[in-house]
Amino acid sequence: MALKKKGEQSSEDSKKRKRVGFAKIDAGIEANECIKVFLVSKKDPLRFESVAIEQIFGIVGCVSESVKQSGTMMCFMQDKFDECFTVVSSAEEVGAENSLCVNPVDLNQFFDEEGKIYGFKDLKIKIWLSSISFLAYADITFESTSDGGKGITDLKLKLQNIFGESLLDNREEFLQSFTTERDYVGCLESWASRSVVSSGEVICSETLNTHNDKPNTSDSGSYTIEVIRMELRSMPIALLYSRLMPLAFLFIDGSSPIDISDPRWEIYLVIKKMNYSGETNFRALGFATVYRFYRYPESWRLRISQILVLPPYQGQGHGRHLLESINTVSISKNIYDVTAEEPSDYLKHVRDCVDTMRLLSFEPTTPALEPIVSQLKQTNLSKRISKFRLNPPSALIESARDKLKINKKQFLRCWDALIYLSLDQGDHKSMENYRNCVLDRMRADVLGKDVVGTAGKRLIEVPNNYDHEFTFVVFRSRAFEGSDGLEKAANGEDQASQEEQFIRLVDERLKEIAGVASKVSMHRRSCAA
Repeated sequence: MALKKKGEQSSEDSKKRKRVGFAKIDAGIEANECIKVFLVSKKDPLRFESVAIEQIFGIVGCVSESVKQSGTMMCFMQDKFDECFTVVSSAEEVGAENSLCVNPVDLNQFFDEEGKIYGFKDLKIKIWLSSISFLAYADITFESTSDGGKGITDLKLKLQNIFGESLLDNREEFLQSFTTERDYVGCLESWASRSVVSSGEVICSETLNTHNDKPNTSDSGSYTIEVIRMELRSMPIALLYSRLMPLAFLFIDGSSPIDISDPRWEIYLVIKKMNYSGETNFRALGFATVYRFYRYPESWRLRISQILVLPPYQGQGHGRHLLESINTVSISKNIYDVTAEEPSDYLKHVRDCVDTMRLLSFEPTTPALEPIVSQLKQTNLSKRISKFRLNPPSALIESARDKLKINKKQFLRCWDALIYLSLDQGDHKSMENYRNCVLDRMRADVLGKDVVGTAGKRLIEVPNNYDHEFTFVVFRSRAFEGSDGLEKAANGEDQASQEEQFIRLVDERLKEIAGVASKVSMHRRSCAA
């Protein structure tokens, strides 16, 4: 047997040796990076230059000749639509880099846990969504497909999970819908061949002129804004909601479908009614879904589940119209109170503004405010031994719930704004007193009523998965009772950190209150003018 030194190789072995390697695992692409959505309101010839969706889904491994399309970023973000959205109204605007100025929404949540799409090279997806019929069309381009170890994502299935039957496979059918369904909302029929809109209950109605609207609209003449209340168990209304549901998925964080077979669900629709040459057209601007909960022994609660105003129509008061209409129904039906399911910060802000204005005109409010405001103006609360509270009278809380259907938690938020509005923001003493009272109350809410002498109670900031700026865990430490100097020093550091956190929290809360007060004051001045 021939022997070789280590590292020595015969020429024959060298020829036989082959390089061994592993195929690169597909890293995928995030949905947010390759999907762009456009909200369009006209049929103007949309510049679709890519392979039709039915061709893409029917072939595996095909190569599209049309790639590297340009466009603008995804146009849906829950709170800032009115600041960045431009309505597309002409062929020149569609596909242009500056046609839409938008913020992205998290589309990754619709693509499994990793939020990625696999198996496509140079993938680009443009989704065109009609603001008239709420139908959608997906324009997809890619260079090639291959299984890089994680399969090939079923794009059709994923997009249908978002848009359902509203997603059309055929481009021409989508374009034709701007003609065939140009009055989709108005043409939906309910019982006795009546339209859904005309069969619903009109809660509020306001007639305006076009010049009061945003300047980028193409409507002419006067129009009417109506809020219509309907039950979702009706089949035509359920069909309408099925087309609105994808908007909730895209616009409302954590939104999920509701059970339309449950008779306790209702939908409030904001409608723009326009008359042109004797023909009446309807356009949906926004909606809210509300559920009636039974409250023992013989009353009901209304809970706002979803509320949305479409991006082009935000900043025009339609969200306020929806909330006011729900309040009107709650009073007329003698509902116990109105609540909201996990409201966003912006919805909290709008509700605070609406309910604060209602409470300002509520007769019992002023007499209850006067003694508190007087104390804040005249007393140096920093020298008081006992804590001064901003708490409203219990009778006022109950009266507001009974007459205005404002629940206690919401009333207390508005109460802060009512006191703020009653103070002179230029008076340093009263504003400092007010700030200290809010700080004391928030400290008591977290640590308990016995704020003075909270020895043994400790607060730790913990991470969370919900993007909250602060999350706390509060516990009582047994080690504190028999602690030595080191324990006390450590506890002193914790208390100092807690105080810093509370100061930051109260500053944020005061900023929220000031924002509500500013909007309310502006509205009152405009009404008085």
